[in-house]
Amino acid sequence: MKRRWFQLVSTFIHNGYPGFLITNNIYTGFLKNFCGPGLNCHSCPASLFTCPLGILQNFFISIRLLPWQVLIGSFFYILSFLLLFGLLLGRFICGWLCPFGFFQDLIYKIPFFKKQIHIPSQIRFYLKSLFLIFFVIVLPLSIVNEFGYGILWFCKYICPAGTLEAGYFNLLIKPSLLYLIGLVFYLKTLILLFLIILCLIDLRFFCKNICPLGLIYGTFNKIGLLRLSFSQNNCNSCKICEKVCPSNLSIPEEINSIECIRCLNCLKICPTKAIKLEMRKPYEVSDCKA
Repeated sequence: MKRRWFQLVSTFIHNGYPGFLITNNIYTGFLKNFCGPGLNCHSCPASLFTCPLGILQNFFISIRLLPWQVLIGSFFYILSFLLLFGLLLGRFICGWLCPFGFFQDLIYKIPFFKKQIHIPSQIRFYLKSLFLIFFVIVLPLSIVNEFGYGILWFCKYICPAGTLEAGYFNLLIKPSLLYLIGLVFYLKTLILLFLIILCLIDLRFFCKNICPLGLIYGTFNKIGLLRLSFSQNNCNSCKICEKVCPSNLSIPEEINSIECIRCLNCLKICPTKAIKLEMRKPYEVSDCKA
């Protein structure tokens, strides 16, 4: 089955609540107790699941308010989802299951000026780390109101998926919300438009350079169950694999790096079958390229 079909089905599963057409409200049922794997806004009217980044920020803004017993339970609850998704799939989620990744792939198909914006992998890592540490952890944890409650900084001020899915989708079904729009929404709209333009030019710009969730999943690429293996003996050094890589990776050096979204473009196009997708054996703890 083609990757696009997986992405389409996953997007509909993430956003599989038709009841909003009747209620004009977001889904708040049992499934909202669980995280969906991809970047998909909790407040999208059709969303069935909560967002991993949203629930992570909620944990940090609640630290001053909740008893330690509750915090420990919440911590392990969040950790279990991230470990489950990360160890089983890693950034395979980014390439095949993430609704906002799918959106970026569709955007890039629009005829427009195209150019790979070459940012070294190390710099990309630092950029994503900045957004994860600063906007997902430090600011929600450290800046609070008089009641001790913080703000979901990444969700409120940056997340383009939230602007698109929760912001504009809710405006479509509730036009009365238009009168409540403030400066923050306009600023987030500018961020969304800016990122859309960058994604028109460079495939998956947001994934490669900004997404904190991709960084979290990427840390599991070397230790997760799914990995790419490379056979130097089969390789004819044609480098066609690098030309189709949306993450602009050097292959084989970065084949299982944090930046690989497991799209499998390299595997499919390799004329000598030097690249394979494998499932790691339980006793293996190190990455192999042979």
